[in-house]
Amino acid sequence: MDWKTEFDRRASVFPGLKVLRDEPMKRHTSFRTGGAAARMAFPKNAGEFALALNCAAGLGAEPLVMGSGTNLLAPDGGLDRLVINTRDMRKLEPGAEPRTICAAAGCSLRQAAEFACARGLTGLEFAHGIPGTVGGGVCMNAGAYDGEMSQVLAGALVLSDTDIAYLPVDALELSYRHSVVMEQPKTYVLQALFRLEPGNASEIRAKMEALMARRKASQPLEFASAGSTFKRPAGHYAGTLIEQCGLKGLRVGGAEVSTKHAGFVVNRGDATSADVLAVIREVQKRVFDKTGVTLEPEVRILE
Repeated sequence: MDWKTEFDRRASVFPGLKVLRDEPMKRHTSFRTGGAAARMAFPKNAGEFALALNCAAGLGAEPLVMGSGTNLLAPDGGLDRLVINTRDMRKLEPGAEPRTICAAAGCSLRQAAEFACARGLTGLEFAHGIPGTVGGGVCMNAGAYDGEMSQVLAGALVLSDTDIAYLPVDALELSYRHSVVMEQPKTYVLQALFRLEPGNASEIRAKMEALMARRKASQPLEFASAGSTFKRPAGHYAGTLIEQCGLKGLRVGGAEVSTKHAGFVVNRGDATSADVLAVIREVQKRVFDKTGVTLEPEVRILE
């Protein structure tokens, strides 16, 4: 029996779990590209998340866990997988200890920063403009403007196989765009605990607005993209290398190296994932040929 048929049968027993069939990935990725996922489930809590995950594992269906899709390039031909989309796991609440907040994996980083600001807690301002979720932010130690998750994270609730455990920040082994979660298969972030500092809400708001103004001035936010396409190579900046190699405006189909910020590959409106991937590969080749530096994609490229 096809895994999808059996999954539909089992999922029907749990009416609270929303499942879409043949759902286009382009509706759920910031690149706005990608074919249909065979099934996409939207758990609202850890229980439904574990249910979908265990069901997929029992059927031999390879699960893909995603948040807001801001760091994914999905194939045009679609995915014969169960995609578990955490967008409805958005619970935000004060932590048990003073100056802490708990954020579920599907909360946007913007929501978490706003929640902290409303409570006069400082430290998450850098995350306000990062277009991703808490779960993804923990996994890759997201950061911007001299701030990153490792500076404010106390720990995370993690699901591994069938066990749920709280990992303190040291156990997460956070480094540049990396955590231990990324190295361990079948391991997923369910919730994050942030430890912040008291601050003035007006000053926190002003800092977030100033950082957003910087972002708008320097980044091509008018086009669909996944943010910085490449990781920062040791001793260099990816965008600077790409610009020095004369690659601003390099275009394949509807995908282009931004003329505003060379570190971004953007969808000009009608790009396919194949177009985006072709631009990424051509940039890697030309930069390596001219500088000897290998650019590693920050974008997760799905096959």
